[in-house]
Amino acid sequence: MAESSILSIQELNLRFPIYRGAVKALNGVTLEVGPREIVGVVGESGSGKSVTSMLAMRLLVEGSYQVTGGSVTMLGHDILQASEATMLGLRGSRVAMIFQEPMTALNPTKRVGNQMVEVIRLHRKVSKAQALAEAEALLQDMHVADPAHILKVYPFELSGGMRQRVLLALAFSCEPELLIADEPTTALDVTVQRQVLLLMREKARQKDTAILFITHDMAVVSQFCDRVYVMYAGGVVESGPTAEVMGDPRHPYTRGLLQALPDRVGPRGRIEAIPGTVPDLTRLPEGCAFASRCPLAREACARRPRALAVDPAGSHQAACWALCQEEAGS
Repeated sequence: MAESSILSIQELNLRFPIYRGAVKALNGVTLEVGPREIVGVVGESGSGKSVTSMLAMRLLVEGSYQVTGGSVTMLGHDILQASEATMLGLRGSRVAMIFQEPMTALNPTKRVGNQMVEVIRLHRKVSKAQALAEAEALLQDMHVADPAHILKVYPFELSGGMRQRVLLALAFSCEPELLIADEPTTALDVTVQRQVLLLMREKARQKDTAILFITHDMAVVSQFCDRVYVMYAGGVVESGPTAEVMGDPRHPYTRGLLQALPDRVGPRGRIEAIPGTVPDLTRLPEGCAFASRCPLAREACARRPRALAVDPAGSHQAACWALCQEEAGS
């Protein structure tokens, strides 16, 4: 792990035991987030994105999963071995998380102001009056037109975009070093989505906060993230600077995701769906998990590929045998 990394996940393997075996949810996942970076994790539903982020925060139900290999280090702490007291010290104050649906993240029976005051006072030693003033200032930072009024209403009285701004204000209330955002704009329309993303990036730059951004939307990644990890069937298949991955995708799965974007095919182009379905995670193939859907599949794909450098610097990598003839024939 680089000493400067905020979050470092190395060769992580995780499974969920079930009555007929185990769901192999994560298979050798490696990713890093550096200071002030915005790093995207993208892939289809079931690719392991949210499980990765939930494990990093130790929010998975204890006893429901088994880590069979690898490590998770965040802000110098071994997350897999850390005590619950250590995790309580990290969550909220040094690491914040925003979830996909703001209505379920906010308590519908409490006014917005009471919830914000409660969170601020949980992590900082301030009076109720100071916390209320801080809450109003945070909403002002989120470009909320009438923050004093918003503090007095219940979450169900707000639009989805406004609720997400409240969650953003809460996430940044203790100036965290890392913000994990798990599909925070999925339920929003395109215009509001862009507003929320711009606010998130603006606030992160102001506070020197790194972001791990979980999404299924390649278009959002291209506009928002410095680097990106593409996940499929519980593993990382391609990673690198966003501009390089988007401009020169090397893994067939990444290419397939990009071909599904209307902007990539043009007004008269045909949007191509990736054929087939994601493999059963209880019966993963020994080799490349994407082989059954891949137009470039070959004999070597019966063995699991490792990440290969695409560029001389090694910052852009893809796990595909088709990248290197020598590797494929070895």
